Amino acid sequence: MGARRIAVISAGLSNPSSTRMLADRLAAETARRLTELGSEVGVDVIELRDLAHDITNNLLTGFAPPALDSAINTVISADGLIAVTPIFSTSYSGLFKSFIDVLDPDALAGKPVLIGANAGTARHSLAIDYAIRPLFTYLHAEPVPTGVFAASSDWGANADEVAPLSTRVERGARELAEAMARREPAADKDPFHPGNYLGEGRSFGHLLGGLAGE
Repeated sequence: MGARRIAVISAGLSNPSSTRMLADRLAAETARRLTELGSEVGVDVIELRDLAHDITNNLLTGFAPPALDSAINTVISADGLIAVTPIFSTSYSGLFKSFIDVLDPDALAGKPVLIGANAGTARHSLAIDYAIRPLFTYLHAEPVPTGVFAASSDWGANADEVAPLSTRVERGARELAEAMARREPAADKDPFHPGNYLGEGRSFGHLLGGLAGE
């Protein structure tokens, strides 16, 4: 099996962040599973907190500054995506949704996604299935069955012993690794190649010919 790349989106606002802690655990376990399946693995972590101003500017102007453009290309070109957001007001954070909004509507089509979320209380755990999963389904991504939610108590001594966080992380990571392994490695596309935006086999000559009425 060829090399695989995982893009990780972490939408935590604080530093250090429990959102980033969860993202790192999911990424490490997914990478371990892919390695066991015989793949070389690369992991790229995107901290949306560092891109907040660029994301807002892109929403206002329609143009992505270089750092944001690089993050977008990292997500688009990855073989799989791990997306982790804190839960605010029973749903994903505004920063998380704003980054998704600057992606092309077809950018995540067919891409395996492992969803993660965290909040202060387990009462918000259903947000994964009623808010975040429908978002990725609408974008024609392929979220794996297990979403991994972590409450504040999952990081302390009173963690859930019936369904511990480690078990949920392992299950979600296994599902993502297996979904990625079933797919052909993502092909790197030259964004300046005419075929990637004019259509396969077409060139600027075809475009100019069409404009000239030929």
